[in-house]
Amino acid sequence: MSLLRQAQKFIANQTARKNFNAFISLAEKSALLRTIEDAEAKHGGGPINGKLIAVKDNICTSDLPTTAASSILKSFTSPYDATVIKQLRDAGSIVVGKTNLDEFGMGSHSTHSFFGPVQQSGDNGRALTAGGSSGGSAVAVATEQSWAALGTDTGGSVRLPAAYTGIVGYKPSYGLISRWGVIAYANSLDTVGILARDSQSARKLFNAINSYDPKDPTSLPPSTRSQIAELLSKNNRKTPLRIGVPLEYNIEELQPIVRQAWIRIVNLLTQLGHTVHPVSLPTTKHALSAYYVLAPAEASSNLAKYDGIRFGSRSAGADGSPETNSVLFAKTRGQNFGGEVKRRILLGAYTLSAEAIDNYFIQAQKVRRLVQRDFNSVFSFPNPLLDPKPGPAPHDTIPDVIESVKVDVLVCPTAPTLPPTLEFLDRQAPVDAYMNDVFTVPASLAGLPAISVPVSSSLDRASKVLNGEAVGIQVIAQYGDDELVLEVAKMVEELSQ
Repeated sequence: MSLLRQAQKFIANQTARKNFNAFISLAEKSALLRTIEDAEAKHGGGPINGKLIAVKDNICTSDLPTTAASSILKSFTSPYDATVIKQLRDAGSIVVGKTNLDEFGMGSHSTHSFFGPVQQSGDNGRALTAGGSSGGSAVAVATEQSWAALGTDTGGSVRLPAAYTGIVGYKPSYGLISRWGVIAYANSLDTVGILARDSQSARKLFNAINSYDPKDPTSLPPSTRSQIAELLSKNNRKTPLRIGVPLEYNIEELQPIVRQAWIRIVNLLTQLGHTVHPVSLPTTKHALSAYYVLAPAEASSNLAKYDGIRFGSRSAGADGSPETNSVLFAKTRGQNFGGEVKRRILLGAYTLSAEAIDNYFIQAQKVRRLVQRDFNSVFSFPNPLLDPKPGPAPHDTIPDVIESVKVDVLVCPTAPTLPPTLEFLDRQAPVDAYMNDVFTVPASLAGLPAISVPVSSSLDRASKVLNGEAVGIQVIAQYGDDELVLEVAKMVEELSQ
């Protein structure tokens, strides 16, 4: 398809899909066509040349507003492009618009947005959640409004919406993709991720933005990247692969259709000759609690700069008074932050306070290390960021039913349920909504590469249709082993067809 035809298709699809509320802002049609002409003239036949890319609206762009779906940034336009945006444009890709999200990335369903909730259509015309916080990017890809999209994944914000909308959602190893120019939620967890309709498209986009960025202090330096590549080349991984099935992910709340899809994929992998082994990740049951201490703590610090003075919106009238001892920016923050953002700022501020930091924040950091150690104990490839000398076993006892074999990858569900309706979410308590991240948070705490691939629970159910019946199956590997994650994702895709 010609680049011009792609643009025309995008404009037509976007007009027809306005009810999904996937986009906050769009490139002007005239500017879009000019950009396409430039791409055709300057960039030859690169793998993502001329591809239409949607971008989550917490990634800075100089030509479109960057709002983070918040009232406090509703009129903000960045003076610069984020590194990933520059990389995309240098490769000839075309940014077609900025997508809707949970405010500042805080949510699991893309309903906490100043611009209204993102949604998708299910059976019988039901409005279903698109997942969050990258729900707008997921819907843009699933409804063919863009070839692929960028999102951010802090605790599952790329993988969960991918699972709910029946597409691929890929979170690379922490530090591989630059975060410079990405509005921070939790610095030690935030990762730019990719949403695409298949794993090969995700791979192409990943290759275009996977490089060291000296402007990002968390970007993995070239020396470490070379070290990881050398370790992988010496690994001599044997085929068939050893597939790990974590027992702690088989929870009581797992919907039967999700469990059925998980079992089906594992059985199909064995038919290809790969071996399946049960593994134990005991700290999984504490991971979600640790995440919802650590992430809000970092958020409370990151969001302190949004005061309506240096940039962003400012509420009209006096803001603070000596009589009430209120701070200068109290009204601005009170009126322009949404309920979920306020909730997490308060939670984070408390856990960092002198009376709570030891009992909550420090303990959560210890749990994070135990989660990472659990993963290290089951993978055959050692964590390249750690001392290669063997350390103590992560747990005193290992259940007798667990084999001692080390595995290459883990295969498990992305979410415990199919996407709920927006009506159901309205009746949920905030803590209940947090439970959707139970399978995605552990990999985020450990910084591991993970990808969600849509599969069907039976041969006669089309998993690629946006109808709420696709089940996301997650593939997780050791830090730096991103190529294996993408290889197994392609394998799962082929098995599910």
